Amino acid sequence: MAKRDRRTYTEEFKQQMVKLYENGKPKKDIMVEYDLTSTAFNTWIKRSQTTGSFKEKENRSPEENELIKLRKENQHLKMENDILKQAALILGRK
Repeated sequence: MAKRDRRTYTEEFKQQMVKLYENGKPKKDIMVEYDLTSTAFNTWIKRSQTTGSFKEKENRSPEENELIKLRKENQHLKMENDILKQAALILGRK
C-alpha cells in the first residue's frame, strides 16, 4: 500500500463534510466520494461535536496544555543553564 501525501483541508470543507454526516449521509460514502481517510474524518466529527472547532490548539485537554507549557519551560531552563556554563568557562579562563 503506497503512502499518501499529507493533505490539508479548509475549515469550511471540514464543516461541510461533518454537516453531510450529521444530515444522514453514511461515513463510508463521504470518505469514498471525497477520498478522505477514516482517521481524519472521525477526528473532524469528534472535534466538531466537542468544541465546534477543528483547530488542534482549541481541542487540547488542560493536561496536554500543561505538558506543552512545562516542556517549553524545561527547554528554556536548559538553555539558560547552558549559557551559565559557557559564562563560567569564559570567566574561569580570565
